[in-house]
Amino acid sequence: MASIEGNDVRKLVIACDAGMGSSVLLANQLKKRLRGSDVVVVHSPVDSIPGDADLVLTHSKLADRARGFAGQRPVVPFDLFVGDPAVEGVVTAIIAGTTIEG
Repeated sequence: MASIEGNDVRKLVIACDAGMGSSVLLANQLKKRLRGSDVVVVHSPVDSIPGDADLVLTHSKLADRARGFAGQRPVVPFDLFVGDPAVEGVVTAIIAGTTIEG
């Protein structure tokens, strides 16, 4: 399991599988919530996670696949596209500068 300090996250990737429009909505929500921070939030297919990603959020059904493409970067799985505790934890950790495990 990889980890990163919240204040070291510069690029947060929401990785999805083709056709999951909910992940685009999640990415847009996180862009708004992290506005004013140094974090760039992008949406990407799980098979094309950008090499400069610091942290990856993905649906739990895609987590193992995402880990294969994320290398040593943390991958945080979530189950709900709205109000998921894992997503809330990532936002809180980025704002507070605390450790994110993934």
